[in-house]
Amino acid sequence: MLVGAVAICTVPTRTHAEEPIRLQIIGGLAGVTQYTKIEQPFWQSEIGALSAGRISATIRPLDAGGLRNQEMLQLMRLGVVSFGTALLSVVAGEEPELNAVDLPALNPDVATLRRTVSAFRERLQTVLRDRYSIELLGIYVHPAQVLFCAKPFKGLDDLSGRKVRTSSVGQSELIAAIGAVPMVLPFAETVAALRNGVADCAITGTLSGYEIGLPSVTTAVHSLALSWGVSIFGANAGHWDALPADTRETIRQGVRRLEERIWAQAEEDTQRGLACNAGTAVCSGKLERPMVVVPTSTSDEARRRRLLAETVLPRWFERCGQDCVSSWNAYLKPLHAIEVTAP
Repeated sequence: MLVGAVAICTVPTRTHAEEPIRLQIIGGLAGVTQYTKIEQPFWQSEIGALSAGRISATIRPLDAGGLRNQEMLQLMRLGVVSFGTALLSVVAGEEPELNAVDLPALNPDVATLRRTVSAFRERLQTVLRDRYSIELLGIYVHPAQVLFCAKPFKGLDDLSGRKVRTSSVGQSELIAAIGAVPMVLPFAETVAALRNGVADCAITGTLSGYEIGLPSVTTAVHSLALSWGVSIFGANAGHWDALPADTRETIRQGVRRLEERIWAQAEEDTQRGLACNAGTAVCSGKLERPMVVVPTSTSDEARRRRLLAETVLPRWFERCGQDCVSSWNAYLKPLHAIEVTAP
Protein backbone atom coordinates (compact mmCIF):
# COMPACT_ATOMS: atom_id res chain seq x y z
CA MET A 1 0.00 0.00 0.00
CA LEU A 2 1.38 3.40 -0.95
CA VAL A 3 1.13 5.92 1.86
CA GLY A 4 1.80 9.65 1.81
CA ALA A 5 1.66 10.25 -1.94
CA VAL A 6 -1.37 11.28 -3.96
CA ALA A 7 -1.07 11.82 -7.70
CA ILE A 8 -3.00 11.61 -10.95
CA CYS A 9 -1.03 9.29 -13.21
CA THR A 10 -1.24 9.91 -16.92
CA VAL A 11 0.56 8.40 -19.87
CA PRO A 12 3.59 10.63 -20.63
CA THR A 13 3.37 12.52 -23.90
CA ARG A 14 6.37 12.70 -26.19
CA THR A 15 8.20 16.03 -26.03
CA HIS A 16 8.85 17.81 -29.31
CA ALA A 17 12.41 18.58 -30.30
CA GLU A 18 12.50 22.28 -29.39
CA GLU A 19 10.20 22.35 -26.36
CA PRO A 20 11.79 23.26 -23.00
CA ILE A 21 12.20 20.30 -20.65
CA ARG A 22 11.28 20.70 -16.99
CA LEU A 23 12.21 17.86 -14.66
CA GLN A 24 11.20 17.09 -11.09
CA ILE A 25 13.90 15.24 -9.19
CA ILE A 26 13.86 13.32 -5.91
CA GLY A 27 17.51 13.35 -4.84
CA GLY A 28 19.46 11.84 -1.98
CA LEU A 29 19.28 12.46 1.76
CA ALA A 30 19.04 16.07 2.95
CA GLY A 31 21.93 17.64 4.80
CA VAL A 32 24.72 15.38 3.53
CA THR A 33 27.54 16.54 1.26
CA GLN A 34 26.34 14.41 -1.64
CA TYR A 35 23.06 16.34 -1.78
CA THR A 36 24.01 19.87 -0.75
CA LYS A 37 27.31 20.24 -2.62
CA ILE A 38 26.89 17.93 -5.62
CA GLU A 39 23.35 16.81 -6.49
CA GLN A 40 21.47 20.02 -5.75
CA PRO A 41 23.80 22.35 -7.74
CA PHE A 42 23.86 19.90 -10.63
CA TRP A 43 20.09 19.86 -11.10
CA GLN A 44 19.49 23.50 -10.20
CA SER A 45 22.11 25.00 -12.53
CA GLU A 46 24.57 22.64 -14.21
CA ILE A 47 22.00 20.67 -16.23
CA GLY A 48 20.82 23.95 -17.75
CA ALA A 49 24.33 24.78 -18.92
CA LEU A 50 24.87 21.28 -20.30
CA SER A 51 21.66 21.55 -22.36
CA ALA A 52 22.21 25.15 -23.53
CA GLY A 53 19.29 26.24 -21.35
CA ARG A 54 16.77 23.73 -22.65
CA ILE A 55 16.57 21.54 -19.52
CA SER A 56 15.60 22.92 -16.12
CA ALA A 57 14.92 20.98 -12.94
CA THR A 58 13.67 21.27 -9.40
CA ILE A 59 15.06 18.91 -6.78
CA ARG A 60 14.08 17.97 -3.27
CA PRO A 61 15.66 15.42 -0.95
CA LEU A 62 14.49 11.87 -0.49
CA ASP A 63 13.65 12.36 3.17
CA ALA A 64 11.46 15.46 2.72
CA GLY A 65 7.94 15.95 1.41
CA GLY A 66 6.18 12.94 2.89
CA LEU A 67 7.32 10.23 0.47
CA ARG A 68 8.10 6.89 2.10
CA ASN A 69 11.59 5.69 1.18
CA GLN A 70 10.43 2.07 1.33
CA GLU A 71 7.96 2.74 -1.51
CA MET A 72 10.25 4.49 -3.98
CA LEU A 73 10.38 1.59 -6.43
CA GLN A 74 6.58 1.49 -6.68
CA LEU A 75 6.28 5.30 -6.80
CA MET A 76 8.70 5.36 -9.73
CA ARG A 77 7.03 2.39 -11.43
CA LEU A 78 3.67 4.18 -11.30
CA GLY A 79 5.14 7.48 -12.51
CA VAL A 80 4.24 9.30 -9.28
CA VAL A 81 7.99 10.01 -9.17
CA SER A 82 9.43 10.54 -12.64
CA PHE A 83 13.11 10.86 -11.61
CA GLY A 84 14.08 9.53 -8.20
CA THR A 85 16.57 7.99 -5.81
CA ALA A 86 16.19 4.73 -3.90
CA LEU A 87 18.44 3.57 -1.06
CA LEU A 88 19.10 -0.10 -1.79
CA SER A 89 19.24 -1.15 1.87
CA VAL A 90 15.78 0.38 2.38
CA VAL A 91 14.03 -0.99 -0.72
CA ALA A 92 15.67 -4.39 -0.18
CA GLY A 93 12.64 -5.28 1.93
CA GLU A 94 10.66 -5.36 -1.31
CA GLU A 95 13.43 -6.43 -3.70
CA PRO A 96 16.33 -8.12 -1.83
CA GLU A 97 18.28 -8.80 -5.02
CA LEU A 98 18.98 -5.09 -5.53
CA ASN A 99 21.09 -4.94 -2.37
CA ALA A 100 23.56 -7.50 -3.70
CA VAL A 101 26.17 -4.78 -4.20
CA ASP A 102 26.06 -3.55 -0.57
CA LEU A 103 25.62 -6.66 1.55
CA PRO A 104 27.23 -6.22 4.99
CA ALA A 105 30.98 -6.99 4.97
CA LEU A 106 31.05 -7.60 1.21
CA ASN A 107 33.13 -4.52 0.34
CA PRO A 108 35.83 -3.76 2.93
CA ASP A 109 37.15 -0.78 0.92
CA VAL A 110 36.05 1.51 -1.89
CA ALA A 111 38.19 -0.24 -4.50
CA THR A 112 36.32 -3.51 -3.85
CA LEU A 113 33.00 -1.68 -3.91
CA ARG A 114 33.80 -0.20 -7.33
CA ARG A 115 34.53 -3.67 -8.72
CA THR A 116 31.36 -5.09 -7.17
CA VAL A 117 29.14 -2.38 -8.64
CA SER A 118 30.80 -2.70 -12.04
CA ALA A 119 30.25 -6.46 -12.07
CA PHE A 120 26.57 -6.20 -11.05
CA ARG A 121 25.51 -3.05 -12.89
CA GLU A 122 24.06 -4.89 -15.89
CA ARG A 123 21.93 -7.05 -13.58
CA LEU A 124 20.65 -3.99 -11.70
CA GLN A 125 19.62 -2.42 -15.01
CA THR A 126 17.70 -5.55 -15.99
CA VAL A 127 15.89 -5.98 -12.67
CA LEU A 128 14.86 -2.32 -12.48
CA ARG A 129 13.65 -2.16 -16.09
CA ASP A 130 11.87 -5.52 -16.22
CA ARG A 131 10.25 -5.54 -12.76
CA TYR A 132 9.68 -1.84 -12.07
CA SER A 133 9.84 -0.02 -15.43
CA ILE A 134 12.74 2.07 -14.14
CA GLU A 135 15.59 3.24 -16.37
CA LEU A 136 18.81 3.08 -14.30
CA LEU A 137 20.83 6.27 -14.78
CA GLY A 138 23.25 6.36 -11.84
CA ILE A 139 24.56 4.43 -8.85
CA TYR A 140 25.57 6.59 -5.90
CA VAL A 141 27.41 5.83 -2.67
CA HIS A 142 27.83 7.37 0.77
CA PRO A 143 30.99 7.28 2.91
CA ALA A 144 31.86 3.95 4.54
CA GLN A 145 29.87 2.82 7.56
CA VAL A 146 32.22 1.53 10.22
CA LEU A 147 32.22 0.44 13.86
CA PHE A 148 32.66 2.95 16.72
CA CYS A 149 33.00 1.57 20.28
CA ALA A 150 33.02 3.16 23.74
CA LYS A 151 35.65 0.75 25.06
CA PRO A 152 38.88 -0.19 23.23
CA PHE A 153 38.93 -3.16 20.87
CA LYS A 154 41.51 -4.69 18.56
CA GLY A 155 39.24 -6.24 15.94
CA LEU A 156 36.02 -8.08 15.20
CA ASP A 157 36.90 -10.94 17.58
CA ASP A 158 36.74 -8.54 20.56
CA LEU A 159 33.07 -7.61 20.07
CA SER A 160 31.38 -10.65 21.61
CA GLY A 161 28.71 -9.63 24.09
CA ARG A 162 28.75 -5.92 23.22
CA LYS A 163 25.52 -4.11 22.33
CA VAL A 164 25.89 -2.63 18.85
CA ARG A 165 23.67 -0.03 17.16
CA THR A 166 22.74 -1.17 13.65
CA SER A 167 20.51 0.29 10.93
CA SER A 168 19.36 -2.71 8.86
CA VAL A 169 18.41 -6.36 9.04
CA GLY A 170 21.61 -7.36 7.25
CA GLN A 171 23.82 -5.44 9.69
CA SER A 172 21.95 -6.99 12.61
CA GLU A 173 22.50 -10.51 11.26
CA LEU A 174 26.21 -9.78 10.85
CA ILE A 175 26.60 -8.41 14.38
CA ALA A 176 24.70 -11.36 15.89
CA ALA A 177 26.99 -13.79 14.04
CA ILE A 178 30.02 -12.07 15.59
CA GLY A 179 28.55 -12.82 19.01
CA ALA A 180 27.47 -9.26 19.77
CA VAL A 181 23.94 -8.00 20.45
CA PRO A 182 22.41 -5.93 17.62
CA MET A 183 20.14 -2.97 18.40
CA VAL A 184 18.33 -1.22 15.57
CA LEU A 185 18.28 2.47 16.57
CA PRO A 186 17.60 5.67 14.61
CA PHE A 187 20.71 7.65 13.68
CA ALA A 188 19.55 10.60 15.80
CA GLU A 189 19.55 8.44 18.97
CA THR A 190 23.07 7.05 18.53
CA VAL A 191 25.01 9.46 20.73
CA ALA A 192 22.51 9.31 23.59
CA ALA A 193 22.45 5.49 23.48
CA LEU A 194 26.24 5.34 23.77
CA ARG A 195 26.39 8.02 26.46
CA ASN A 196 23.75 6.29 28.58
CA GLY A 197 25.17 2.79 28.15
CA VAL A 198 22.19 1.56 26.16
CA ALA A 199 24.67 0.69 23.40
CA ASP A 200 28.39 -0.15 23.61
CA CYS A 201 29.18 0.37 19.93
CA ALA A 202 27.54 1.80 16.81
CA ILE A 203 27.79 1.32 13.06
CA THR A 204 27.62 4.61 11.16
CA GLY A 205 29.53 6.72 8.65
CA THR A 206 33.11 7.74 9.40
CA LEU A 207 32.44 11.45 8.84
CA SER A 208 28.84 11.60 10.04
CA GLY A 209 29.95 9.86 13.22
CA TYR A 210 32.45 12.62 13.83
CA GLU A 211 29.95 15.34 12.99
CA ILE A 212 27.35 14.11 15.52
CA GLY A 213 29.95 13.92 18.28
CA LEU A 214 30.83 10.23 18.59
CA PRO A 215 34.41 11.03 19.70
CA SER A 216 32.91 12.35 22.94
CA VAL A 217 31.30 8.99 23.77
CA THR A 218 33.56 6.44 22.01
CA THR A 219 37.29 5.72 22.08
CA ALA A 220 37.99 3.51 19.05
CA VAL A 221 36.83 3.30 15.43
CA HIS A 222 37.47 0.43 13.01
CA SER A 223 38.82 1.14 9.52
CA LEU A 224 36.95 -1.83 8.03
CA ALA A 225 33.91 -0.77 5.98
CA LEU A 226 30.85 -2.84 6.88
CA SER A 227 28.53 -1.17 4.34
CA TRP A 228 28.31 1.91 2.12
CA GLY A 229 24.74 3.15 1.76
CA VAL A 230 24.53 2.53 -2.00
CA SER A 231 21.57 4.08 -3.84
CA ILE A 232 20.28 4.09 -7.40
CA PHE A 233 19.07 7.06 -9.40
CA GLY A 234 16.65 6.37 -12.21
CA ALA A 235 13.65 7.46 -14.23
CA ASN A 236 10.19 6.09 -14.83
CA ALA A 237 10.58 4.29 -18.16
CA GLY A 238 7.52 5.93 -19.71
CA HIS A 239 8.71 9.43 -18.86
CA TRP A 240 12.23 8.58 -19.98
CA ASP A 241 11.19 7.12 -23.34
CA ALA A 242 8.97 10.16 -24.04
CA LEU A 243 11.96 12.52 -23.93
CA PRO A 244 13.79 13.40 -27.17
CA ALA A 245 16.85 11.24 -27.83
CA ASP A 246 19.29 14.15 -27.55
CA THR A 247 17.80 15.16 -24.19
CA ARG A 248 18.13 11.63 -22.88
CA GLU A 249 21.76 11.58 -23.95
CA THR A 250 22.47 14.94 -22.28
CA ILE A 251 20.92 13.71 -19.02
CA ARG A 252 22.69 10.36 -19.19
CA GLN A 253 26.10 11.94 -19.76
CA GLY A 254 25.50 14.54 -17.04
CA VAL A 255 24.44 11.91 -14.50
CA ARG A 256 27.46 9.79 -15.41
CA ARG A 257 29.75 12.68 -14.45
CA LEU A 258 27.60 13.38 -11.39
CA GLU A 259 28.06 9.77 -10.29
CA GLU A 260 31.85 10.04 -10.65
CA ARG A 261 31.89 13.15 -8.44
CA ILE A 262 29.70 11.53 -5.79
CA TRP A 263 31.98 8.48 -5.62
CA ALA A 264 35.09 10.65 -5.35
CA GLN A 265 33.46 12.67 -2.56
CA ALA A 266 32.44 9.50 -0.69
CA GLU A 267 35.97 8.14 -0.87
CA GLU A 268 37.41 11.47 0.31
CA ASP A 269 34.87 11.77 3.14
CA THR A 270 35.57 8.20 4.31
CA GLN A 271 39.26 8.95 4.81
CA ARG A 272 38.60 12.44 6.14
CA GLY A 273 36.16 11.03 8.69
CA LEU A 274 38.78 8.63 10.04
CA ALA A 275 41.35 11.46 10.17
CA CYS A 276 38.91 13.78 11.97
CA ASN A 277 38.15 11.13 14.59
CA ALA A 278 41.86 10.49 15.08
CA GLY A 279 42.65 14.19 15.37
CA THR A 280 45.11 14.08 12.46
CA ALA A 281 43.18 16.52 10.25
CA VAL A 282 41.83 20.02 10.72
CA CYS A 283 38.07 19.54 11.02
CA SER A 284 35.07 21.54 12.19
CA GLY A 285 34.37 21.51 15.89
CA LYS A 286 36.68 20.75 18.79
CA LEU A 287 37.88 17.19 19.35
CA GLU A 288 37.81 16.37 23.07
CA ARG A 289 40.23 13.49 22.68
CA PRO A 290 41.73 11.70 19.66
CA MET A 291 40.22 8.31 18.89
CA VAL A 292 42.19 5.16 18.12
CA VAL A 293 41.73 4.05 14.51
CA VAL A 294 41.81 0.23 14.60
CA PRO A 295 43.43 -1.14 11.43
CA THR A 296 41.96 -4.10 9.57
CA SER A 297 44.04 -7.12 10.57
CA THR A 298 44.55 -10.39 8.73
CA SER A 299 42.32 -11.95 11.39
CA ASP A 300 39.59 -9.41 10.62
CA GLU A 301 39.79 -10.16 6.90
CA ALA A 302 39.55 -13.90 7.50
CA ARG A 303 36.59 -13.39 9.85
CA ARG A 304 34.90 -11.10 7.32
CA ARG A 305 35.04 -13.79 4.62
CA ARG A 306 33.73 -16.47 7.01
CA LEU A 307 30.84 -14.20 8.02
CA LEU A 308 29.94 -13.71 4.37
CA ALA A 309 30.07 -17.41 3.57
CA GLU A 310 28.36 -18.66 6.73
CA THR A 311 25.87 -15.92 7.62
CA VAL A 312 25.43 -12.93 5.32
CA LEU A 313 25.01 -14.75 2.01
CA PRO A 314 22.95 -17.72 3.29
CA ARG A 315 20.52 -15.36 5.08
CA TRP A 316 20.25 -13.19 1.95
CA PHE A 317 19.52 -16.28 -0.12
CA GLU A 318 16.75 -17.22 2.34
CA ARG A 319 15.10 -13.80 1.94
CA CYS A 320 15.56 -13.61 -1.80
CA GLY A 321 15.43 -17.14 -3.18
CA GLN A 322 16.82 -18.64 -6.36
CA ASP A 323 17.14 -15.32 -8.18
CA CYS A 324 19.79 -14.19 -5.71
CA VAL A 325 21.60 -17.53 -5.82
CA SER A 326 21.76 -17.31 -9.61
CA SER A 327 22.82 -13.66 -9.59
CA TRP A 328 25.58 -14.29 -7.06
CA ASN A 329 26.93 -17.22 -9.02
CA ALA A 330 26.80 -15.39 -12.35
CA TYR A 331 28.01 -11.92 -11.42
CA LEU A 332 29.70 -11.76 -8.01
CA LYS A 333 31.10 -15.17 -7.09
CA PRO A 334 33.85 -14.90 -9.75
CA LEU A 335 34.91 -11.55 -8.26
CA HIS A 336 34.76 -12.38 -4.54
CA ALA A 337 35.67 -16.09 -4.76
CA ILE A 338 33.22 -17.09 -2.05
CA GLU A 339 31.31 -20.32 -2.61
CA VAL A 340 27.90 -20.47 -0.97
CA THR A 341 25.17 -23.07 -1.28
CA ALA A 342 21.61 -21.86 -0.71
CA PRO A 343 19.97 -23.43 2.37
